[in-house]
Amino acid sequence: MPKRKTQSISLALQGGGAHGAFTWGVLDRLADEPGLDVKAITATSAGATNAVAFAAGLAEGGSDGAKASLERYWRAVSEKGAPFSAFSWSNSPFSALPFGPFQAAMAFTSIASPYEFNPFDINPLRDALDETIDFDAVHAAPVDLFLSATNVETGRVKVFQDGEISRDAVLASACLPQTFRAVEIDGNAYWDGGYMGNPSLFPLIYAKAPRDVLMVLLNPISRLGVPRRVPQILDRLNEISFNASLIGELRAIAFVQKLLDDGMLKEPLINKYRRLTIHAIRGGQVLRDLSLQTKYDTSWTFLTGLRDQGRAEADRWLSTCARHLGTGESSVDLRQEFLED
Repeated sequence: MPKRKTQSISLALQGGGAHGAFTWGVLDRLADEPGLDVKAITATSAGATNAVAFAAGLAEGGSDGAKASLERYWRAVSEKGAPFSAFSWSNSPFSALPFGPFQAAMAFTSIASPYEFNPFDINPLRDALDETIDFDAVHAAPVDLFLSATNVETGRVKVFQDGEISRDAVLASACLPQTFRAVEIDGNAYWDGGYMGNPSLFPLIYAKAPRDVLMVLLNPISRLGVPRRVPQILDRLNEISFNASLIGELRAIAFVQKLLDDGMLKEPLINKYRRLTIHAIRGGQVLRDLSLQTKYDTSWTFLTGLRDQGRAEADRWLSTCARHLGTGESSVDLRQEFLED
């Protein structure tokens, strides 16, 4: 790929549980790319954990530090999640039951809340963050972070930024209410940000972040065929639910861009709107073929496999679409790829 001048970009990182290891691979590859400067990251859930790991490592050791920090974090996730893995299930007295650990967990959480079945508030993600992320380094990083969570009582998105970013803010962004207790911060209770912003794009507009926005998408938006079995229905409901807010924001961006293109916005109104150029790296068929239960698979082989796929997709994007950066042109057609039926 021909050498180009330094180009600043913003990243938008979706959540997706263990599938976030795909995003780890994307970030790992982007960190190797000369002339690419990540200046802002908006992220949710697993995307938020990747964002703070990347930022902390960047502050501590530049691109190499970011790569090392991401690997350190995901290795901790694998180690902390091991007691809940399918391997542990196969060696438990429950293994004789006619269903697997994921099905058992789903059935259990449908009749008991985390306040009932997890009285000690055990959270492997909290332990992994405590062991691997220095939030002072996160605050010192040369990248602006925007982490989304859902306010349980108001139903609105909360975007944590600047000094608000903490371990608890990350846990709030990644708090699935069927599995973990709501995370309380300053008297407010939060659930996973994916319900209201997966991820939120509007902070990039108001913060005057780089206009080139590279989305890393983990949840398939379209899927052919009507699901008929319960696991398939749950998988598709999960995808639709966690894509809804993003599609809404992309629709608004496409509408504003049409107004700008058609010259329908005049002074001084036009100064209140910014054109974002949208790009995307997708999990594609790799993640499309994975079931919902694999979002809970923290085995090191699975995670590093997704990492390698993420690196490969990022490399493909850099060789085919990165030329659009800085041109004012999106490398995806918002209406065709995300909005039209």
